[in-house]
Amino acid sequence: MPVRTPDPEPDDSGDESPRDPLGSTFGTPSTQSNGNPGWLSDIELTEARRRLPMIYVEALPVRTDGMGAVVQVGILLRATPIGEMTRTLVSGRIRYGETVRDALFRHLENDLGPMAFPLLPPSPTPFTVAEYFPMPGLSPFHDDRQHAVSLAFVVPVTGTCEPRQDALEVTWLSPEEAASDALADEMEGGRGTLIRLALASVGALR
Repeated sequence: MPVRTPDPEPDDSGDESPRDPLGSTFGTPSTQSNGNPGWLSDIELTEARRRLPMIYVEALPVRTDGMGAVVQVGILLRATPIGEMTRTLVSGRIRYGETVRDALFRHLENDLGPMAFPLLPPSPTPFTVAEYFPMPGLSPFHDDRQHAVSLAFVVPVTGTCEPRQDALEVTWLSPEEAASDALADEMEGGRGTLIRLALASVGALR
């Protein structure tokens, strides 16, 4: 089954373009009129993917206790364009002229809703850089359409998460459940490995 990385990209007018389960439609006639010189049409985006790595942010939402230890991990349940259910993380492209921090906040709000209240530091630092390749075997991560470089973060959230776009729900799991082989089998693109790296980076794996 082809595996792709999710990327919500609503246009600035509030209309959501179709999800392209690491990429959405990165340009339509209406969005090109916003004056963003980095916005690409569908044809231009397909051509760029054939020639250039694409840059993404990914986030593992977590809830922490009073001491800052991770007690729950949020995993998205999402429907693919062909109707299959998969588990994945908050993920999306960085727009032209956008900071990593702004891109991370935008995608967290897109996937978790405006009341999630993520806690982002002024200068976020990724716990790892994940490389997705269209050719299997080059890394633990795979995207059949493109070479994508993803900056991956663990982000505490303090509010209520109400998934939007094609994310159907957020399932909150213990760190042990999130690191299990059973969940890894449900994750797309090799993200089970990414979850384990995330939990190890915050000392949540025993």
